[in-house]
Amino acid sequence: MTARSQAAALAAPAVAILGGVAVAPVLAAAWLSLHRSILVFHEQRFAGLDNYRFLVADGRFWSALGTTAYFTAVAVAAELVLGLPVAVLLQRGGGLLRAAVLLPWAVPTAVSARMWAWLFNADYGLLHRILPAVDWLGSPRIALHAAILVDVWKTTPFVALLLLAGLQAIPEEVLQAARVDGARPARVFFSIALPLLRPAILLALLFRSLDAFRVFDAIYVLTEGGPANATETLSIYAYKTLMRSGDFGYGSALSVATFACVVALGLVWLRVLGRRP
Repeated sequence: MTARSQAAALAAPAVAILGGVAVAPVLAAAWLSLHRSILVFHEQRFAGLDNYRFLVADGRFWSALGTTAYFTAVAVAAELVLGLPVAVLLQRGGGLLRAAVLLPWAVPTAVSARMWAWLFNADYGLLHRILPAVDWLGSPRIALHAAILVDVWKTTPFVALLLLAGLQAIPEEVLQAARVDGARPARVFFSIALPLLRPAILLALLFRSLDAFRVFDAIYVLTEGGPANATETLSIYAYKTLMRSGDFGYGSALSVATFACVVALGLVWLRVLGRRP
């Protein structure tokens, strides 16, 4: 047995498990999306691409896609802007500081979202008492930004952890040489450390963009997609279509469309990540 065939034999069980857990459900959803399947009416028939034709003309789908894209762009940008200075502080701080900063990330998303929902509550919430004129979860304009605030609070430590790993990978000799040449700390950071941190930044953007685009639990706990569908993302729209309306055919088409958007986003970031600076 050659080394390549031996490696393939050793990897085969893991590939089979991955195929059963990840690939099979995607293929099943894609096949179901080609059917009109409404359990309430006991309707089950092959519909071809009818669900996708309806999806293209579905204004609610495009609205959910826009909401998802806006949530992803704003949340990831804020997490990156906040995560970079936090990573610098963590590099200089001790283990206790790092553990404290990571606490929001360690809390389950549903638990943290419920905690923030209490803070946003219009009757007894602390944030509402501080800013009584702001209807955090009842205003269509503010509700989505409240959800973004929750996501930023929750996942900024994760971004900071990735950037911290990038900062620690920068050779100290390079930074020390710049200091010997008379470069000020700000110049050392922006001209040397930040360009060398580019792979870690792109990796953080990749992970967080993919995770934020499929956001479900935080927004569902906070608003369930309301008010007036202002916070309805693709995942929430697909869930409502599947579980509340019982339309498994169109709900599967929405799920496949969400999966396709995530794959496309991942390919774009991987292409950017693979470019040389």
